[in-house]
Amino acid sequence: MKLTQGEKSERSRSLILEAALQLFSKQGYRGTSIREIAETAGVSTGNVYYHFPDKETLFRTLLDQYWEAIDTPEFPFNKALAAGAFPDDLEALAEAARESVTTYRRHVALIYVDVVEFDGTHIRKFYAGMSSRFETFLNRRFPGDQLKDQLAPGLDPTTALMLASRVFLQYFAVEVLFGVPDQLGQGTPAALKEISKILRRGFLRPPDPEK
Repeated sequence: MKLTQGEKSERSRSLILEAALQLFSKQGYRGTSIREIAETAGVSTGNVYYHFPDKETLFRTLLDQYWEAIDTPEFPFNKALAAGAFPDDLEALAEAARESVTTYRRHVALIYVDVVEFDGTHIRKFYAGMSSRFETFLNRRFPGDQLKDQLAPGLDPTTALMLASRVFLQYFAVEVLFGVPDQLGQGTPAALKEISKILRRGFLRPPDPEK
C-alpha cells in the first residue's frame, strides 16, 4: 500500500529519532553530527532539518520521549507500583527497575550525556518535579494515611518511595549501562535481597529492650 505524504514524513521523523538515539547514547552529543544522524537514518541532512531545527532540539525530543514513557501506566516500574510492590514487595520493585533500565537503556544513557555535556540543563526541571509526581501517585494509591500506618513512625511516605526507587534504578543503571556486575561484591539476587532488607529495617541493630 502506498504511503501518504504525511505517513512518509512521520516515518522519516521516526527514523531520524532512532538514529539520533543510537548515536547520542553511544558517542555523546558533541561527538555526533547531523550528517551522521542523516546517514544512519538513510535520509538527507535537509530532511533532518525539516523535522528538527537543530541538533539540540533532537536531543531534547529524545529525552521528552523518556519522560513521557515514565508517566505511562505501561512503564515497568509504574506497573510494579500499581500492583503493590511498595512497600510490600521491594524485591518485585527491584526487578521492575531492572526491566525499566534495560528496556530504556539508551534513553537512560542520555541522562548521563546531559549531565556531562550540558551540566544537567535538560533534566533539571524533570527531577525537580519528581517528588510531586511520587506524592500524587501515593495519594491515589493510598488515600488518607493508609501508607503511614505501614511505615515506621514519622517516616514520610514520599521520601521512602523515592529513596527505594532511586536505589534500585541507580543499581541497575550501573549494572546495565556501565556493565558492572556484582557491584556490591555479591551476585545481583543476593544484593537486591540485602538492599531490600536494609530498606525495610535500617542499618542499626534494634535497641535491647532490657537496657
